[in-house]
Amino acid sequence: MKQDMIVILDLGSTENTVIARQIRDMGVYTEIQPHDITTEELKALPNVKGVILNGGENRVVDGVTIDVLDELYTAGIPMISIDYPTSKCAVKYDSMPDEAAIKAFVFDECKAEANWNMKNFIEDQVEIIRRQVGDKKVLLALSGGVDSSVVAALLIKAIGKQLVCVHVNHGLMRKNESESVVEIFRNKLDANLVYVDATERFLTKLENVADPEQKRKIIGSEFIRVFEEEARKLEGIDFLGQGTIYPDIIESGTKTAKVVKSHHNVGGLPEDLQFELVEPLAQLFKDEVRACGVELGLPAEMVYRQPFPGPGLGVRCLGAITRDRLEALREADAILREEFAKAGLDKKVWQYFTVVPDFKAVGVRNHERSMGYMVVIRAVNTIDAMTATIERIDYDILEKIVDRITAEVPSVNRVCYELTKKPVATIEFE
Repeated sequence: MKQDMIVILDLGSTENTVIARQIRDMGVYTEIQPHDITTEELKALPNVKGVILNGGENRVVDGVTIDVLDELYTAGIPMISIDYPTSKCAVKYDSMPDEAAIKAFVFDECKAEANWNMKNFIEDQVEIIRRQVGDKKVLLALSGGVDSSVVAALLIKAIGKQLVCVHVNHGLMRKNESESVVEIFRNKLDANLVYVDATERFLTKLENVADPEQKRKIIGSEFIRVFEEEARKLEGIDFLGQGTIYPDIIESGTKTAKVVKSHHNVGGLPEDLQFELVEPLAQLFKDEVRACGVELGLPAEMVYRQPFPGPGLGVRCLGAITRDRLEALREADAILREEFAKAGLDKKVWQYFTVVPDFKAVGVRNHERSMGYMVVIRAVNTIDAMTATIERIDYDILEKIVDRITAEVPSVNRVCYELTKKPVATIEFE
């Protein structure tokens, strides 16, 4: 690995990612590691130049105040502590130090070099992937979203035709999305692509399942089953590539942080998984994934494509999924995307989508009382998906979207605009 590294040990802070981003912005690579890492494990990490013990509001776990192992204090690696008075570090800060203090620690005390960039990252990952995979094949779930597309490009650079891409249409895709994936990746990018239409299989499994976590885990597990079946048709498949990124891991829970939501590629994998995982983006934030895609030469329309969750519309059709609500959701989402594109908002807003709750409201259609679904629109901006702000949409644009949805989607009679930031809300509803 070419990059020097600063390790942040998670001692209950909610600001770990803030410090990590701050140091990466200085050009130095950082990783967040658990508080109970051993000296041997720490020194096994490549090019560790310094350690930050980052305490915080969650440092008491099950009634016990957590600390690092005593052996770390004599490991010979520069170390500071933040908001952690019981640490034995020589240098302590009562709260998160300012940028100048962190910069002095990173460069003056740790002697780290500002060599964190995408070119070096890609070179390192290509080497790691080749070493891990050898002459075997990797099966990759290719949704066509940013994460899976960048993983595909990185794996192609590393192992070429040893990569087998599989696009699974689980029936929860946006309108015409599977068709677009096939056109771009098979016909334009010449990817080794297998297309699987598993719509009925997924929707049958999800019947009457209302709990969001259960839905995510069913979708994640079923994805793996489909891949296993496809792998049995091939020879030499030993690895499963995934577009897991850093926010996925953080939000799926750590030793000192509760689960925000399980991600299908983190918390929903079956215990009897038949593959070894290849996750080259697991330490990148979303904007860094995009930068990686640009460095790999992917087209801008692919790199800056709107994020789409792995469970797809399954977590936007709230509660137990029904086919009529799913279709209403798909059509409303297509209208929203069309109108945002016409208004130029597709280039301004990071993520925008519709959801349909599991209830009906009274309305009037054809001069008669009718019961219809509600569509909720959400549009947010963010840098790293850890926090998000609301986009203020012009009322004329919103009114046009409302008129189109209620006219073109007969089962819908109300459209709302959702205004809650992250936190306290998450970006998705489930």
